[in-house]
Amino acid sequence: MLDHEDFFSPNQPSASGYFPKVPDLKGLVRSDSHVPEWATGGLFFNQPRGKNVSPAATILEYAKALERVQAQNSKQRPVVKNKKSADPRWTAEWTVVPAVQGNGGLTNAVRAAQASGQIDDVLTVGLIGFPTDSLDEQKKTEIYEKLEEEYQSLTVFVKDSDLDGHYSHYCKTILWPLLHYVVPDHPKSKAFLDHSWVYYVALNQAFADKVVKNYKRGDVIWIHDYHLLLVPEMIRKKLADAQIGFFLHTAFPSSEVFRCLAFRKELLDGVLGANLVGFQTQEYAHHFLQTCSRILAVEAAENGVQLENRFVNVWASPIGVDPQSLNKLRNEPEVGEWMQQMQERYKGKRIIVARDKLDSIRGVRQKLLGYELFLNKNPHWKDKVVLVQVASSTTEDSELASTVSEIVTRIDAVHSTLTHQPLVFLRQDIAFHQYLALLQIADALAITSLREGMNLTCHEFIICQDGVSSDKKHGPVILSEFTGSASIFNGAELSINPWDYQSIAEAFRIALEMNAEEKERRYEKMRNMVMHHTGEFWMRNLTTHLSKVHDEQFRRDTMSIPRLNVPQLIQAYEHGTKRLFILDYEGTLASYGSVKKTVLTSIEKVSDTLDDLLADDRNVVYVMSGRTIEEVELIFGRVPRLGLIAENGCFLREGGSDEWTQFPNEEKTVKWKEAVNQILQYYVERVEGSWVEELHCSLIFHYEKADQYDSARRHAGDCANHINDACEQQRVRAIPTKESVIIEPTDFDKSTAAAHIFNKYPEADRPNFLMVAGNDRDDEVVFKWAQQLKENWVVQDVMTVTVGARNSLAMSTLTNGTTGLLSVLSKLSKH
Repeated sequence: MLDHEDFFSPNQPSASGYFPKVPDLKGLVRSDSHVPEWATGGLFFNQPRGKNVSPAATILEYAKALERVQAQNSKQRPVVKNKKSADPRWTAEWTVVPAVQGNGGLTNAVRAAQASGQIDDVLTVGLIGFPTDSLDEQKKTEIYEKLEEEYQSLTVFVKDSDLDGHYSHYCKTILWPLLHYVVPDHPKSKAFLDHSWVYYVALNQAFADKVVKNYKRGDVIWIHDYHLLLVPEMIRKKLADAQIGFFLHTAFPSSEVFRCLAFRKELLDGVLGANLVGFQTQEYAHHFLQTCSRILAVEAAENGVQLENRFVNVWASPIGVDPQSLNKLRNEPEVGEWMQQMQERYKGKRIIVARDKLDSIRGVRQKLLGYELFLNKNPHWKDKVVLVQVASSTTEDSELASTVSEIVTRIDAVHSTLTHQPLVFLRQDIAFHQYLALLQIADALAITSLREGMNLTCHEFIICQDGVSSDKKHGPVILSEFTGSASIFNGAELSINPWDYQSIAEAFRIALEMNAEEKERRYEKMRNMVMHHTGEFWMRNLTTHLSKVHDEQFRRDTMSIPRLNVPQLIQAYEHGTKRLFILDYEGTLASYGSVKKTVLTSIEKVSDTLDDLLADDRNVVYVMSGRTIEEVELIFGRVPRLGLIAENGCFLREGGSDEWTQFPNEEKTVKWKEAVNQILQYYVERVEGSWVEELHCSLIFHYEKADQYDSARRHAGDCANHINDACEQQRVRAIPTKESVIIEPTDFDKSTAAAHIFNKYPEADRPNFLMVAGNDRDDEVVFKWAQQLKENWVVQDVMTVTVGARNSLAMSTLTNGTTGLLSVLSKLSKH
C-alpha cells in the first residue's frame, strides 16, 4: 500500500491506498464527519490517547487496553507506597483540543449563527468521549471546570459500562439501523438483547439531570439526534415550562418499521416531551406523525401531535452548510497545492468523486456495481474516466467489506491498463484540505445512499464547484432519491434509485456527456437552494419557530388562559345589537355522557337557559353536537327558535325550521362508509368488547369496554392509520381518541358549519357580538375560526370560552365547567 502523501502525486497509477488521519483545517468541521466508535450523542471533547493504546471497537475494550498499559508502566516505574497509579494520559500536561469527529453540520450551523449574531451565550452539554472510570474525582473536577470556564461546555460523566451499552449496543446495533430502514433481524444480530436499553436510559437521564441542574429561567434547550431521544421528556418532568426543542438529524422510518422496536412507546413519549420536534424533510415528519397516531393512538394533525393536555408541534427544516467559511477555506494555499497535483496526475481524465462511510447504509456496494456496469456498457469511457471513492474504514460489517473488495478487484482486473486505473478506492478518510481539493477538480459527484437524513457532501460539492473564470466546473450531482437533500433540489440533480444498477450506470453516462448549458441550468438551481438553506438559516429558523410554538402552546395551556371576565362579557353583550351564540352541548352545556343520561340529568335547566336567551330578538343561538339529527331533535325539540348543528358540522338546522341541510354528499358518504365498515369489522373481530357506532355521516369505533385496553389501544392506532392510508382520496380521516376512533369527512366540521351560518348575513348586517363555548378537540376549529374574525376586525366583540381541562385556543376559561357556563348565560339573558 502507498503512503498517503504519494497517492495524489503525479504518475502514480495505484488503485487503492490508506490515509492516516490528520487534523482538519481550522474553523470549519467537515459536515459529514463520522461519530467515533466509542462516542455518543451531543458534542464530543477528545483528549490525546496514550501512545501505546490502540483504537478499540468499544469503550470497554479501550478501557481494558488502558489497564494493560497501566500494568506495564507500573512494572517499569518505582513503586510508591500509598499513592494511586496515575492514568498514563494525565501524567504530563494536558490540553483541550477541538473534536475532529461528531456532528459537523450542527457544529458549523451553530458557529455560523453565532458569527451572524443570531444566537449567543451557547452552553453545550456533552461527554468527554473516552473512558472516565479510572479518573479520580479531582481530575474530573479539573476537566469539568476547564471546559465550563474556557469552552462554555458542561461535561457529563457516566460509567464506562453505560457509555458502551448506550452507544456501541443500543444506538449502533438497534437504533441506527432501524432509523435507516434496516430491521435488525439478521441471525448474527444481537438487537434482540434488550438489556442495553437500561444503559440507554441511564445515559439519557445523566444528560437530563445535567441540564436541569444548570437551567436558568429563560434558557432555550435544544437536544440533537437519536442518541438522546428520552431527554426531552425527562427534562419536561422537572421543568414543566421550559422551552425545549428536539431535532433528529437522521432519517425517520415509516410506522411499519419503527413499531419493530421493543421500547417504541417510551422513545416516542421521550421525544414528545419537547415543544417542537424537527426533522430534515417533510417525509420524515409525516412518518413521525403517522407513527405517533398508530402506536400511541393520539390525534396527529398536519403540524403536530395532540396529547392529553398539551400540543407538540412537528416541523421539517433541512440543515445546510456554511458557504462563507467553506469558500474561505477552499482558497487556502494548501488546498491549491493539492488541486495542482491532482490536476497534473489526472490531466485529460474526467473525475467522478465519492466519499462515504463503508457501512450498509451508504450504498458503496451499489455504487461500485453501477460503475462496473457503466464501464461494461461504455468501453469508450474506461480510459477517460476515474471514480475516486473515499471509504472511511469500519469494522461494523466484515462481510460488506469483503464484498466491496471483490468488486474493486474485479474492476481493476477487467478494466485497468498499464497506464490507467478507472477506479481509485481509498479505505480510509482523507484530510479536509485534500477533500476540498477533490471537490473542486471533480467533474461529477456520486452519492448512492440507501437512506440518509440529509447528506451535506453534495452541498459542499456545489459550493466548491463555483470557481473563478475557467475554474468553474458546475459538475452534475448523481444523488440517491433516498437522501434528504434530494427533496430540496427539485429535480436539478441526477436522481437515481440505488437498488437499480441500470439507473446508476446511466446516470454516470449522462453526467459525463452532459452539455455545458444543461450543467449550468442544473447547477444554478441547486446552488440557489444551497445558498438559501444554509446552516445559519436553519439555526435561525429553528430558534424562531421554537419560540413561536412555545408561546402558542403557553397561551393554549389552561393554566395560562385567563378566567372569563364576566363583567366585561356583560358590557360587550349590552353593546351588541346583533348577537350570535354558538355553544357546544356534550361536556359544555351538559356533562358528557350518553344521550339518554344527558337528557335525564341536564336538559331542563339547559332548555330554560336557552329559552331565556332566545327571548331577546337580538340573540341568535346555535347548539352544536356530535350526535345524530334524531338525537339532537330529541334533546332540543322544546326550544323551537334554537338553531342546531349535528354530527360535528355535517348537518345544520336553522332556528324555527324543521328542515336539515346536509353538507357532505350523500352518495359519496354511502360509498366511503361501506369501504370503512369492512376495515372496522376486521378490528372488531380482533378487539374483544369493541363495537362500531354508525351515524349518518361518520362512524365511531368504540373500545372503551374492551377486555384488554392496552392491546385495544394499539389496534385502534393501527385502525386509524389503516383508514387514513386507504381513504385519503375519499376525503375521509380517522382520529384516534382516548377510547374510540372517529371516522369523519375531512372537509366538514363545526367550523365550516359556523362559517356557513355567519356568511348568511349581509356584510352590513353581520353580528357585532359573537360568543363560542366548547370543551373538546372538535371545538378547537370553531375557536380558531372565531379568533380569525376578531383578528381581521370582522366582528367587534368575540368571546371564546372553554370549560374543558385540555389545552385550548379559546381566549378564556371557566374553571367551574358546565354549571359556570349556564350561570353566565343566565346573567346575560337578564341584561
